[in-house]
Amino acid sequence: MVGRPENIMTIINNFNEYKSFEGQMIGTSEWHLIDQDQINRFAEATLDYQWIHTDKLRAENEGPFKSTIAHGYLLLSLIPYLWKQIADVRNVKMEINYGIENFKFGQAVPVDHEVKLQATIRSVTNLKGTVKVIVQAKLLIKDQLKAAYTGDVIFLYHFL
Repeated sequence: MVGRPENIMTIINNFNEYKSFEGQMIGTSEWHLIDQDQINRFAEATLDYQWIHTDKLRAENEGPFKSTIAHGYLLLSLIPYLWKQIADVRNVKMEINYGIENFKFGQAVPVDHEVKLQATIRSVTNLKGTVKVIVQAKLLIKDQLKAAYTGDVIFLYHFL
């Protein structure tokens, strides 16, 4: 599979340019630190206070990871933020996060670890003016071989 150099912003102006990246790994985001404050704010926002995420002492003493870990859905919610570091899709009047498919969590992300998104364009389809893009999203963990997750994100674009 042909790929582009990491950490270079990909600029996409229209359907044909998007289509030219089909099948390619187009880049990675910058590293993002998952700290306890972010985990706690996510727990507050989602009302998910499971101790493995929020109780540092209990997680260290009873948990399999010996520290708190990020919520899986916190890691998924980072996709739009990290995607914007990889691709600048221009000339769009509307962009929709349409769905996610085939996501598998491979490894927990302990607190104070860094993650980055690696994006591969799986398919680009013009549906009568709406462009459907399926991006394979892989969340890498710094200094780890196994990804936190891998799955497909579906975006819809309405170009000007």
